[in-house]
This record gives sequence, C-alpha cells and structure tokens, in this order.
Amino acid sequence: MLFVCSDIHGDYQALTLTLAAFKRSGASHLISLGDVLNHGPRNPVPAHYAPLKVAEDLNNIADKIIAVRGNCDSEVDQALCHFPLLAEYNQMLLGTRKIFLCHGHNYGPNKLPPLSPGDILVSGHSHIPQAQQQDGHFVLNPGSVSMPRQDWQASYALITEQQIQVCSLVDHQELLNCPLDKN
Repeated sequence: MLFVCSDIHGDYQALTLTLAAFKRSGASHLISLGDVLNHGPRNPVPAHYAPLKVAEDLNNIADKIIAVRGNCDSEVDQALCHFPLLAEYNQMLLGTRKIFLCHGHNYGPNKLPPLSPGDILVSGHSHIPQAQQQDGHFVLNPGSVSMPRQDWQASYALITEQQIQVCSLVDHQELLNCPLDKN
C-alpha cells in the first residue's frame, strides 16, 4: 500500500494528522505531491504555519518519502529537507501499472503525460480530491491535507493493487473509491 498526500503548505497541525494517518495505514511509503513547506503567495498563511517543524518531522521518515516538486517548492525548501523534493515528476511501478507522480501544475487530468491503458496519474495542486477512471487510465488526486477547496474536507489517498481511494484526514472515512479493474 502507498500513502499519498499533497499540499501541506507548512501547516504543522495538518502534517501531524497526516503522519498519524500514514502510520495507521500501514503503508510502506509516503508519497508527497509537493507544496510541502511554503504556503504560496495566493494562499493565506495557515493558522498552524511552522515550516521548520514540518521539515523536521518529515526528515524523521525521509527514507520512506517519495516526493515531487510543487509550484510553491524551491531550492530553499530543499535545503531544509533530507529527501529529494525538486523532481518535476516521478514514476514507479505497481505490478504492471505505471504510476506517474506529479504536482499537477504541469501535468494533470487535462494535460496528460504518456500513459498506457490501466496506468495511474497521481497529481495534487487543485486541492480537490479525485479518484476515477478516465479514457482507459486512472486519475487520483488526494486533495489537500491543509487547505481543501470546494467544501471538501482535508484528505489523503491510498493506492493498492486493487483500488485507489481518498480518505478524510480527520476521521479516515472513505470519500472516494475507484477499483483498479484488470486491463
């Protein structure tokens, strides 16, 4: 199982809940889809903004993190984090499926990278969760752990070989689920 989060934006309280959910899930790795430390110029400063504490707690599990760069991440952020943070995208395999990881500001559901049928695009950026099949492949957005939009609650995602799902950060209830049918 893989645990996916996005858009922490330096919110220490959101990260604390995220790390508790990660531990509770039993997932082998935490995938961060970017916007880790900085709140960004278009967003309000989170009430629990503590980017140094966020970096410190993430550094404690650096060996379990796979991360990509968000549009608010920079070289200054990388200097604080002990895991690679600035890759525009990353790719991994889940069985025979390719998982394409990105923040969502360059690639996303409306501007796809090369995908084969059954592959999974995983992106954040919009702060709006999504888990669905689209044109023969799958699209997953975990939403945001710190600044959800459009009346969604703070959320994260889980990926298994059988399904992609989005869960509430507060009560861990499933919000969205999409089975990964055999292709």
